[in-house]
Amino acid sequence: MKLEAKGNFGDWITVAGNHFYPGYVIRGRKKRLMIDAGINLMGPAYIASLNHILGGNDALDYVFATHSHFDHLGSIPYLKRKLPRIQAGAAPRVGGLMQKQSVLDLMTTLSELQRPFFQHIVGDEDVRITPVNFDIDLKEGDIFDLGSVTCEVYEVPGHTADSLAFYIPEIRALFGGEAYGIPEGDKDGEVQVEFLSSYEDYIASLEKIIRLQPRLIGMAHMWVFTDDDATGFLKRSLEATPRYRKLIETYLDSANGDVAAAVLSMAQKEYDEKGTIAQPRESYIQNLNAQVRRVAAMQQR
Repeated sequence: MKLEAKGNFGDWITVAGNHFYPGYVIRGRKKRLMIDAGINLMGPAYIASLNHILGGNDALDYVFATHSHFDHLGSIPYLKRKLPRIQAGAAPRVGGLMQKQSVLDLMTTLSELQRPFFQHIVGDEDVRITPVNFDIDLKEGDIFDLGSVTCEVYEVPGHTADSLAFYIPEIRALFGGEAYGIPEGDKDGEVQVEFLSSYEDYIASLEKIIRLQPRLIGMAHMWVFTDDDATGFLKRSLEATPRYRKLIETYLDSANGDVAAAVLSMAQKEYDEKGTIAQPRESYIQNLNAQVRRVAAMQQR
C-alpha cells in the first residue's frame, strides 16, 4: 500500500513531525532511534511528537541522518540543544560539513525560504542551524541493538556521497532518504530520480537496496510504501533512472552541451510547465544543476 507518512506503522515505528518531513521513530525495547530530522523549522514539532510518542522527549537515545542535506538533518542542532543526552549519527563526512559556516549558511538560506509555511511551528523558538558534533560515525555493517529489533547500516551513495540506509531486518523496514528517489507528486507510477553525486553509484545502491527485499519503505517525504508496493516502487525507480539520464542528455544535446542552458530549459519544461514536482523550486534547481553536470561529464568520457 501507499500510505501517508503519519501515525504508527506496526508495533515498532511511529512518525514524528509531519508527512512533509517525517522523522521515523523506531521504538525498541531498550533504545529508541529517530531516523532523519528535517528542516530546522520543524524542530519544535519533533520535540512535541517525541513527548507524545515516547512519554517524554528525553527517552530518545539516537538520531541518525540518512545524508547531509538540510531537509534531513536541519533540526539536529536544535534537538542536540534541547536533548543533550541523545547521540547523533551520520556518515563520517557529515560531521565535518556541519562544522563549516558556509554549509550552515546555505542550509539556513534554503530553509528560510519555507519559513512562511512553518512559522506556526517555530513560534519564538531559537531554531538556528549551528555547528554540531556528531557522536557516531556510521558505516556499512554497523548494527545497533534497540531491544527486540536491530538497526543495520548500509552505505548507499549516489544521491549524495554520504547517503546511508537503515534497515530493520526483523520487520524488513527500510529508511534510505532519497537513495531510491521519491514519488513524483501524487502520481503512483512516476519516480523523481535523485542521483546527485554519482549516476553509477546511484544505480549500484538501488540494486543493493532491492536485494534486501524490504516490505516497508519510509520515504524521505510524504509517503510510506508497504508490501508489494514497496518492492514495486524500487523496481520503478531502477527502471526510471536510465530514462531520466537520457532525458537530461536530450536537453544537453539541444543546448549544444551548455549545462546552464540545459538546466534552464529543463526547469521550465519539467518543473514549471508540468507542475508535478512538490520539491521547492530553489532546491530543485540546485539538485538539477548537479544532475546535469554529472551527465555532461559522463558524455565527455
